[in-house]
Amino acid sequence: MPEPIAPLSEEAAEKEAHRLIHDAYRPTAYRDLAPVPQYGTAPPVAQPGRPPMSQRATDISGVMLAASVASVPLGGMTCLVLYTLDQVNPISLTIGASAPVALVLAIAALLRRAKGVLPEEHHHNYSGPVYQDQRNVQNKNVGAWVKNTNQ
Repeated sequence: MPEPIAPLSEEAAEKEAHRLIHDAYRPTAYRDLAPVPQYGTAPPVAQPGRPPMSQRATDISGVMLAASVASVPLGGMTCLVLYTLDQVNPISLTIGASAPVALVLAIAALLRRAKGVLPEEHHHNYSGPVYQDQRNVQNKNVGAWVKNTNQ
């Protein structure tokens, strides 16, 4: 059994209370706002996970991972249909395996051709006040001697 702790005197209890309150409101973190140097003396260290690569390579690898996961149910359904129909021979397997690839290639070719059909987006960035005048000018010219009045 531990020994009982002697009670603090009134003055010691007040000092301890002030110390605890001061510690409670003391900042516990510091943010250094100095800019981080662009380079240093330490060599770069590869982090755990995917190996270092360009942004484009990272995007392509993500698409490949998603496509590989998506091919599992498609292959399973194809195997189930072929097994159910008792058509498990090399020709049927070749047709069943090449049909999804042909479909994907046809859709990719269609999207490639449709790219030129879509309107282009134009973005305008201004740094000051801008006034846009969108009036239409209509001219009506009749007769041998014509006076143009634009309104």
